[in-house]
Amino acid sequence: MAQDNNPLHGIKLEQILLELEEALGWEEMAIRVPINCFQKDPSIKSSLTFLRRTQWARDKVETLYLNTLVNK
Repeated sequence: MAQDNNPLHGIKLEQILLELEEALGWEEMAIRVPINCFQKDPSIKSSLTFLRRTQWARDKVETLYLNTLVNK
């Protein structure tokens, strides 16, 4: 399956979180995507664990990444 039109192809979830955290900070991320791993004692590790298990939340984070950092 070709990934030519997928702007997230080759970008790891950890990289997405690191770039969002640097650009927005945890507080703003929690406002835009209100999930506990962003709201209560946020960390990359806890966020990765949750987002890898929870597709709907990962979809929201990926959309936030695309709208905030990729499609400026």
